[in-house]
Amino acid sequence: MTQRVDLAGVMDRLAIDELVTGYAIAVDDGDWDAYRALFAPGGRADYASAGGIEGPAGEVADWLAETMKLFPVRQHLIVNRLIRIADLGGSPGDTAEVRADFLNPMRLAGEEPDDGGPPVTAPNFVAAGRYTFAVTRTARSGWRLSRVTVHEKWRHMSF
Repeated sequence: MTQRVDLAGVMDRLAIDELVTGYAIAVDDGDWDAYRALFAPGGRADYASAGGIEGPAGEVADWLAETMKLFPVRQHLIVNRLIRIADLGGSPGDTAEVRADFLNPMRLAGEEPDDGGPPVTAPNFVAAGRYTFAVTRTARSGWRLSRVTVHEKWRHMSF
């Protein structure tokens, strides 16, 4: 491989990593416009293993906007990212797959006390598992998500 091809691969990996980080931030911040913008045209998301829906990214964003109201505090950690960029005979292709583990601690909405303090009855909820991100390089926006699949492995609630 030439240094130019190596550099292109590094740049692609950095861009894909930023895309996955942007996904976590959009979900945590409830920025559903940013969430939608992460997807390529025709992109889909599948939250069925976590009790959610599967469908076009825009419809899933609408569903998430309502569902995440149940969890006003959330911190979405996506770790152990394994990025596999398609290989076109030594040059990077225009598709990739990312497998990454997630740990998603959240706090359920609870009763608001009169003194403005934290919710009184707000249990903590943690879900964890693995994501599969299918990623494609687009002409206009660079790397974008073509499919996100959640593979939830466990969950726990504590008070």
